[in-house]
Amino acid sequence: MASITENNCKHLISDEYLHLQKELHTNPNYGNASLHFGELVVEIAGNIGAKSISDYGAGKRRLYNKLLELGKKNFAYFAYDPAFPEYGPPLSADLVCCIDVLEHIEPVFLDPVLEELTTITKNVGFFTIHTGPALKFLSDGRNAHLIQEPCSWWLRKICEYFEVVHLQKSSGGFWVILEPLICRTQHC
Repeated sequence: MASITENNCKHLISDEYLHLQKELHTNPNYGNASLHFGELVVEIAGNIGAKSISDYGAGKRRLYNKLLELGKKNFAYFAYDPAFPEYGPPLSADLVCCIDVLEHIEPVFLDPVLEELTTITKNVGFFTIHTGPALKFLSDGRNAHLIQEPCSWWLRKICEYFEVVHLQKSSGGFWVILEPLICRTQHC
């Protein structure tokens, strides 16, 4: 059983899994999913007038580089990834991107992670989720996608924390644009 310490509870990841994630991130081909969604992130940010973007599970910050490459300017970018402690804690932003992350979360931490995402999402969340197995495996032999569930399962889970504004099926999964339920009840 994975150990959960006071230190990593706030990061919502076990010590063992954090080590496995750090190993995976040494692979230069791991963590490329955000590159496929850069144009969509630019469009969403423009549509909502986002002045800040939080990249939750940022990995090597490829989304940031892609946004710059696409000409996105004049925005604050906040990266968060427990495998990269130098990024610091997750920070709230107008647009929170969580690209190819949730299926990698340890199941015991999924609800706390979704709750944390609601606290940092000022206006809109953009989440992508792959519903099947990953091509990569952890060094302990498990598939890198710890949660492999259909879209209907994910929607029930996500709707406990967010209102779905838009859902789009994509290759191997789906993406959603969300508003936190807190925002809807407080008229943000």
